[in-house]
Amino acid sequence: RGGGRYMVFCSVPAGRGTSVAVECPHMKHEGEPRYRAHLISGGYPAGASAGHDMDYARLRLLEILYEDARFSATVSSDFSDLSRWLDGADLLVTYVAGPYPDETQNDELRSWLESGGRWLALHGTSGGKAASIDGDRRRRAMVKTSHHETLGGFFLNHPPVRRFQVDVAKSVHPVVQGLPTVFEVDDELYLVELQDPPSTEILLTTQLPEDPSPTGFGFVYESDTALQPDGRTRVLGFSKKAGRGEVVYIALGHCHSPRSNVQPFVDENLETGGVTPKLFRGPWETTAFRQLLRNGCEWGAQCLRPR
Repeated sequence: RGGGRYMVFCSVPAGRGTSVAVECPHMKHEGEPRYRAHLISGGYPAGASAGHDMDYARLRLLEILYEDARFSATVSSDFSDLSRWLDGADLLVTYVAGPYPDETQNDELRSWLESGGRWLALHGTSGGKAASIDGDRRRRAMVKTSHHETLGGFFLNHPPVRRFQVDVAKSVHPVVQGLPTVFEVDDELYLVELQDPPSTEILLTTQLPEDPSPTGFGFVYESDTALQPDGRTRVLGFSKKAGRGEVVYIALGHCHSPRSNVQPFVDENLETGGVTPKLFRGPWETTAFRQLLRNGCEWGAQCLRPR
């Protein structure tokens, strides 16, 4: 211990007796306020991967919360007993594919936000319930529910996984601090309809004038309401105030394993011949996405919930 910094020592296999100093984050933040985060990570039905490597995403998110050290974390796979988990929580993090809050749970979530809670919503959180069209299970459309209003975004569809550029807004918002003005990512490019544009601060965008999805791919929608007025911009990240609290949504985040993959093919700009990689980590392996997640935790520690 010295100069107010704490260090722990561990041996490394480079040589007998060799040790290196490693800063322990839980010592670094000693004396600072403690926060609690609740992570919801899972597919539908309960226990299903729903086309994503939920185990991988869950581990990565818990690692990032652990790195911050001010946070302790609880975990669930859906929004069941939500009020129980939100009671005393400062930050809610969601990475889901299918689960969504019902009317009662959405009321609880909105009340928690208005009291000062912060919700870092990722990837499939803007989805939820899908319904077949005219009884044809091969043609499905997303169903808008009350939680989309609370979130501020509604998922329409995504084309095959592709490589694209993400533009970072010139904003003072904590979640985009330290990011480059543009970065490239391999991911599902979500088409997300903003629910209340005047009260939404756009943080991340990309350019895609038309949905390039082949006929029969993905979800059906009547009109492309995700396209911004300029006819080319798509919103991939935004923030939205809710009373004393706030929501930040980031559309990036697809990952799959050989066991969880359901992608029939990917875009040619990602893989020649459109062959889907059996193991896909995409944005999770980029510095920019990891910075977004770390920033999200830091932002969560600035909540205004009564303590």
